[in-house]
Amino acid sequence: MKPTLILVGADKGGVGKTTTARALLDFLARRNILARAFDTENPRGTLKRFYPGITEIIDLNNVADQMKVLDTMDSAAVKVTVVDLKAGNLSSALDTFDRIGVLEAARAGQFNLGLFHIIGPAIASLDEMGEVAKYTKGIHYVVARNFINETNFFEWDDKTYKKYFAGLSHAREIEIPKLNEMAYEQVDLAGVTFSDFIDNKNARGEPGSFSFVLRGYVRKWMSDIDKEFEHLELIKTILESVRAEAKAEEG
Repeated sequence: MKPTLILVGADKGGVGKTTTARALLDFLARRNILARAFDTENPRGTLKRFYPGITEIIDLNNVADQMKVLDTMDSAAVKVTVVDLKAGNLSSALDTFDRIGVLEAARAGQFNLGLFHIIGPAIASLDEMGEVAKYTKGIHYVVARNFINETNFFEWDDKTYKKYFAGLSHAREIEIPKLNEMAYEQVDLAGVTFSDFIDNKNARGEPGSFSFVLRGYVRKWMSDIDKEFEHLELIKTILESVRAEAKAEEG
C-alpha cells in the first residue's frame, strides 16, 4: 500500500480542525485502516488526549520532528499518517513542505497527499483558500465547511463562489455537520473517541455510563460525516488499496 499523508489544518483558529481530525481517525479505524497521528499543538496537544496510543506531539518547525513524520512514511508498519496542524500553522507548514520537496514528491506519485482545509463562516477564513491555492495543485485538496461550532454559516452564493473558487477547480467540498452541544461536551469531558462514546466505552475501554440519547446524537452525526468522507477520491484510494491487499493475502 502506498503511504498516505493527510494534513488537517487552517490558519484561522477555532474552526474545528482537531474535531475533524478525530472524526477522520474514527472513520478509518471503523474500517480497520490503521493510522498514526501527529499533533502539532506543542507542547500540549488536544488530539493526543483522545488518541494517546497512536498520537505523538511534535513541533513541525523542528527539523528532527519533520523527519519523524516524513522519513518514516515508507518504513512505518502503519501507512496512513494524519497530521493535525495547530491554528496559524497551515500556510507555514505548506511552505516548508514545498521548500523541502514534499509537494513535488506527492505530485510525482511517491505517496498520496491530502489536505483537509477547515473553513469557518468568516470571510477571513475563506480568504485562506486563495492564499494556499499555489500549494494545492496536484494533491487531494478538500475544503471542509465546519458547522460544528456555529449555528450560522456564511452563504456561498454564485458571486462568492466564483471569487473564492477561482483557480480551485480541483478542490472538493465536504460539510462537517453540527453536533448537539451537550453531546459534544460529554464526549469532550469523557476524553474518549466518538466511536467509543457511541459504543459506551470509557477511556479504559470498560463499559461506560453515557447517555443513550447523547450517544444517539453522536451516532447520527458520525453517520452523516461518513457519507461525506466516502465521496472523496483520497478516501476511495485508501479503501481500494486496503481491499486489494486483503485480497492478495487471501490468494
